[in-house]
Amino acid sequence: MNEQPAPPDEPWYADGLAFECTRCGKCCTGEPGYVWVTDDELAAIAAFLREPVGEVRAVHTRRTRGRVTLRERANGDCNFWDAKKGCTIYPVRPPQCRTWPFWDSNVATPEEWEHTRDVCPGAGQGDVIPVEEISRRLKVIKM
Repeated sequence: MNEQPAPPDEPWYADGLAFECTRCGKCCTGEPGYVWVTDDELAAIAAFLREPVGEVRAVHTRRTRGRVTLRERANGDCNFWDAKKGCTIYPVRPPQCRTWPFWDSNVATPEEWEHTRDVCPGAGQGDVIPVEEISRRLKVIKM
């Protein structure tokens, strides 16, 4: 008897999830957090800003928990957020920012996705992002 193995369980969002970034800045402002960056990502930011990497590192990052994160202002806003312009490094924003809201913590359950929809105006709006693309983004960074 040739039995085929059962297909792996599909995630609850197998039909995809709608998302369109509104560039509202809610994920860039408010409560403190961490935006982890690598040396390569800092180099891309520095090149985009046309500033030396060492200067970008000194002014815009800090070490915590053994890693490097972007600095925040006293009010919790990302150093690169401008109320009028939005993200000032949008074309080279770190992968953590690029993959929002498709982080494990946001799509673990339908309830977590509903919470994300409550805080992010773009979650649940726009085109449906296919499960394959969501899975790809989930592999970029674990949050």
